[in-house]
Amino acid sequence: VAFGGKFAATRGTHTRSVSKQRKTRTYKNQRKMIAGGNGDPNPNSSWLDSRGLWLAYVLGLTIFHLCVLSIPFVQIPCAWTITNLLHNLAHLYFLHLIKGAPWMSTDAGENRKYTHWEQIDCGEQFTSTRKFLTAAPIILFLLTSLYTRNDAEHFTVNLISLVTVLVPKLPQLHGVRLFGINRY
Repeated sequence: VAFGGKFAATRGTHTRSVSKQRKTRTYKNQRKMIAGGNGDPNPNSSWLDSRGLWLAYVLGLTIFHLCVLSIPFVQIPCAWTITNLLHNLAHLYFLHLIKGAPWMSTDAGENRKYTHWEQIDCGEQFTSTRKFLTAAPIILFLLTSLYTRNDAEHFTVNLISLVTVLVPKLPQLHGVRLFGINRY
């Protein structure tokens, strides 16, 4: 009463009730903190939307290609083909063969049956992330064809590699397992 007058006692309770209302409102609007600590129900696919990932992807691919070029006695067409094949092999393995998430999540096991590609953006087709991951092998194939001067052997190997990576990305094949491969 000495410091706040007659409103001192009510001001404290009012502050507590406002703070309690804010906390309640905040908890209702927030998602539950889980596996990755960022509140996303499936952090396995949300990192692909993070800032700078596309730049890091292109830089990583460029550095890898320069490392392949630095190997003695590897000709430029062979270096481009090696880069393209290993890139597409990594795409196929990490995006289309591995299923589930590397950690426990609160999705009740829903994502266990989906590949990483099928989990991206909750299965929504034609998002910017999916477009980028589809365009990357195509652009690399075009660059490889350019630098191999459309040599028939390199072109055939690179085209087969490209088709092998692009077919699983088609929206019609979402959740489809061909020949029982990767069924379980």
